[in-house]
Amino acid sequence: MTIEHIAIWTNDLEGLKDFYCTFFGGKSNDKYYNPVRKFESYFITFKSGTRLELMRLPELLTEENTASIVGLAHIAFKVDGAKEVDRLTNYFREKGITITGEPRLTGDGYYESIILDPDGNIIELVG
Repeated sequence: MTIEHIAIWTNDLEGLKDFYCTFFGGKSNDKYYNPVRKFESYFITFKSGTRLELMRLPELLTEENTASIVGLAHIAFKVDGAKEVDRLTNYFREKGITITGEPRLTGDGYYESIILDPDGNIIELVG
């Protein structure tokens, strides 16, 4: 079994698309738009074949108007070893991306750092 795609709700569809295409080398399809629901989305495809669906609805619920949001825990991107985790962490820092977890060896054996995308979603860089 494999993961077909991961989906993220966003209020800034274009900004999130640009983030994943620019910083992770994703390739976007043309925007899908459903005029009845006013739903719009992009699928971002990465070199590995993994896909990320970015979705937007005008009435998207936020923490301000609901107490029960269920969302994404994190996305883990596998990179080429610990040195690449370190390099990318410094690169993201230079670009003004929020680093919430400095490179470290985790208790379960991963070498990782943690950044946030523009919507605050957690991204693990795993070496």
